[in-house]
Amino acid sequence: MEAKILSTGTLFSTLPESYIRPELERPRLSQVSECKNVPIINLGDHLNRPQIVQQIGDACRVYGFFQVINHGVSVEMMEKMLAVAREFYRLPVEEKMKLYSDDPAKTIRLSTSFNVTKEKVRNWRDYLRLHCYPLDQYTPEWPSNPPPFKEIVSSYCKEVRDLGFRIQELISESLGLEKDHIKNVLGEQGQHMAVNYYPPCPQPELTYGLPGHTDPNALTILLQDPRVAGLQVLKNGVWLAIRPHPGAFVINLGDQLQAVSNGKYRSVWHRAIVNAESERLSVASFLCPANDAVIGPAKPFAEEDESPAIYRDFTYAEYYKTFWSRDLDQEHCLELFKN
Repeated sequence: MEAKILSTGTLFSTLPESYIRPELERPRLSQVSECKNVPIINLGDHLNRPQIVQQIGDACRVYGFFQVINHGVSVEMMEKMLAVAREFYRLPVEEKMKLYSDDPAKTIRLSTSFNVTKEKVRNWRDYLRLHCYPLDQYTPEWPSNPPPFKEIVSSYCKEVRDLGFRIQELISESLGLEKDHIKNVLGEQGQHMAVNYYPPCPQPELTYGLPGHTDPNALTILLQDPRVAGLQVLKNGVWLAIRPHPGAFVINLGDQLQAVSNGKYRSVWHRAIVNAESERLSVASFLCPANDAVIGPAKPFAEEDESPAIYRDFTYAEYYKTFWSRDLDQEHCLELFKN
């Protein structure tokens, strides 16, 4: 029987047919340039908050993402998170498969690709999906192997959550809103994590780790593998490679912040590519509105004469259900919620 996951230790000499993209959907890696002007924002400059707010606003308008340094999460914590993730994927297959599920409603699951029940072509990725807030509700069901997993990941989740809230305040201010506006709209935010594993791929030009997509949540905080690049973002119709920056997190705006800003800020289209030589890890932390949070353009934007509300009001539960009912690389899910 074909293994359900890729992280079996087997090296493939050719790409299995179920992963091969049609000709027109392939990544065209030779046409990708490196992004030379990635916004890198120093959050440690506490005396210069207005400049930080300005830089974040510019990055959100122009790119839909930015990187942050001096963000308060120690390099040691980041390294521990990646190390325990690597240990998890090196566990015996039988141990990992105890957590396997294709059901997106599960609060902890190991799976592969993106949404195997919906997609026609698979993606070259395994992922461990965890719900992370409230921690005391979810940590008991987390893996006991590797032994330090629960302690390290719990500490990491707390620090990343605090960082996400600080960034949401800065984004609110950059929009000219009260600093707590976004947090108030989103309610008691959920927190999920995807621990992604991309094994070496024999024919990386034929497939993706993840195809182009936006994130359905509010804010994504991505810890990249410092040794192996793989993240690419779409700008002006061109895919650009984002090189890992030492000690930085990549911050992606999700669909909910595009809606709250009435399209002033954009949810970034991004994808993960794979390579033939090296495995790659990444850890994506997602801050999500409460399920009953009503999302829509902030009042000052919805009442502007020159640009009335682009999006109708909707609950996050409605949006999330719609997102998971589709293949990942269909049209932008937010298009379905336009007025």
